[in-house]
Amino acid sequence: MRTGKEYREALRDGRRVWIVGEGLIDDVTVHPATRAMVDEYVAWYDRHFDPAWRDVVLAPPDAEGRRAPWAFTVPRTPADLRGLGRCFSATTFLSAGNVTHTPAYGHLIALGILETVRLHRPPPADVARAVAYRELIGQGRRFLTFAGGAATIGYRMRPDPADRLALRLVRETDGGLVVSGKISMHTSPAYAEDVYVGALSGVDLGPHRATFAVPINAPGVTVVCRKIAARHANPFMAPMSSRFDELDGQMWLDDVFLPWERVFFVGPVLDTIASWLFWHQLYCWLSKAEFTLGLALACTDAMGLRQNEPTLEYLIDLVVDVQTVRTCITAAELDPETSADGLAIPNRSHIAAGTIAIQKARQRMAEILRILPGSSLVVAPSDTDLANPELAAGLEESFGGGGYTALQRSALLQLASDHVASALDGRESAFELHANGGIPAWRGRLRQYFSRYNDLANGVLRALSVEMPTLDFTDFRSVALTPRRQVTLPKS
Repeated sequence: MRTGKEYREALRDGRRVWIVGEGLIDDVTVHPATRAMVDEYVAWYDRHFDPAWRDVVLAPPDAEGRRAPWAFTVPRTPADLRGLGRCFSATTFLSAGNVTHTPAYGHLIALGILETVRLHRPPPADVARAVAYRELIGQGRRFLTFAGGAATIGYRMRPDPADRLALRLVRETDGGLVVSGKISMHTSPAYAEDVYVGALSGVDLGPHRATFAVPINAPGVTVVCRKIAARHANPFMAPMSSRFDELDGQMWLDDVFLPWERVFFVGPVLDTIASWLFWHQLYCWLSKAEFTLGLALACTDAMGLRQNEPTLEYLIDLVVDVQTVRTCITAAELDPETSADGLAIPNRSHIAAGTIAIQKARQRMAEILRILPGSSLVVAPSDTDLANPELAAGLEESFGGGGYTALQRSALLQLASDHVASALDGRESAFELHANGGIPAWRGRLRQYFSRYNDLANGVLRALSVEMPTLDFTDFRSVALTPRRQVTLPKS
């Protein structure tokens, strides 16, 4: 495991990053739009050397007394999944679930690549490449993020359907492939070192779909990120959006050479890799929900509403939502599926049920937190206002009292506002909750994952005294997921 300092230095690798509204970034470690997020990833690495975090981020000692990072553990038992899960929960809560793509997430991608390659049964040399890459990521010295590989909207609007795929194979060489194209939005490319470009990019070699681990600093790669979320550089006014902006972006490839060591042959779907990522994703949404509940409790005290019965009902609603998702995750870890390679995979039925539950609850949870503080959420002053001699006394009268200074109460209100009424919160709602299809796609996944249709239906029939036909609902699970939205070109 490298240190945070080593990670920071690794980002000074000649990468080409453009941020909308900011322009070309010479060094992501120092630019105002990116340095705070770099600091958060630095802190993620450094927790592995912090005695206060040892029992959270490190597995128990092995026979020789060595403690490996949970983030890079290959899970083979429910106990392994529980240990990984406790690490995910504790570390993602710090950012209220806004830092969704960490090096731990990258390791899950690498595990998924290896599992998917093995299922597709390519030649042994191709499996060996996936094994070697998983081991590279598992050393904790390279940060991998994920892109499904879908094309940008401009590509999807091209008249010739053959030109609508994200990537084009320019040529094949003895050493690897040269590809060009544009990959649509994915998360944290400005801070990672590799982007896994999945099967949606559409590059086929013989009977195989080729996917890639693309180095961000490879010649010909440009990352174009969305506008930054923070409206205020002042951390008091934007305590979350000024620190936890992962900067989703597109990746443009102009004749980029990819050695065979970075090429992986899979099938045309992403489900095997996604099964690992959905688990981590649900932990991030749980952290957002738990952070919302914590803020609601704090605001209840700060606004003097402990004895207000409607407020208590709101809090219990939040507790139900949090506990429902927490229970689904616990069930997924204690009741895992087993991969062909003997790995423990969180049970997908439980993950799907938890994901649908949190997607249904998410907007209502945010609304409750907007309701609890009342209008004070909107008009709370900044620290600079409170320090201004002309306003300080009046603002103390307006916002102080009840055991809180005006500064304390305003800091809490600004945190709540940034959590549920900021551009960062809007980004999460617009992208993260819909990036893998939203509730319709999740209902389809649960329909495929759930395995007890026949057991339950025939179990009921056996309770009758009349002989009944044996029911078979296999066709329920075999129905394909709803396809990705298809673009229709406007008539000229």
